[in-house]
This record gives sequence, structure tokens and C-alpha cells, in this order.
Amino acid sequence: MVVDLLSSPETDRVFHALADGTRRDIVRTVLVEAHSVSALARRYPMSVAAVQKHVAVLEEAGLVAKRRQGRESLVSGDIDRVRDARSALDAFEQLWRDRVAQMERILAEDP
Repeated sequence: MVVDLLSSPETDRVFHALADGTRRDIVRTVLVEAHSVSALARRYPMSVAAVQKHVAVLEEAGLVAKRRQGRESLVSGDIDRVRDARSALDAFEQLWRDRVAQMERILAEDP
């Protein structure tokens, strides 16, 4: 059922993480190519520590993964987790489309 799909703790973490514009931009960026945290920090008017916090939220949600390469932490995106979020939204949309179709059927009935 769609309620179960949209109310799991994992889904809650994904949508919480995606609720912030900077985090959405980080996900878009690292889905294309892995970036170091310091390279990501240069893209935004904030400190490296602030970007690290954003990355930590995304990592907890499973949207990105970090790996060490030398002295740097490389961040890469997880497209499967993004697809999971999309599936949850698709299920929610279908629920509403079904309700609208049901209302249309009721309204089309002869009184």
C-alpha cells in the first residue's frame, strides 16, 4: 500500500534530505561524477564543515556514499536510492489519480 511505502523511516530520511536545495544540488552533482567534500564546498557560499554536515544527512539517507581516496573523501551518488524516492512519489501520484477518476465516475452517474 502507498501509505506503507511513503511512511517508512528510510523514505522519511530520503525526503528530509531532499527537502534542502543545497543537498538536492549536491546529489545532482555527485550523480554525474564523484567529488571531494572540499570540491563540493567550493561550489557553495558556506564552510567545508557545513557541506560535510549536508553530505552526512545525504549519506544517512543512502543518497550518497563516501569513500577515502588518499587524504580526501570522495562523495558519489546512489541512483537506486533516487529511483526509490521517485517510486514513492509515483505511488502517491497514482493514489490521487485513482481518487480523481473515482470522483469523475461518481459525478458522471445519473442521479
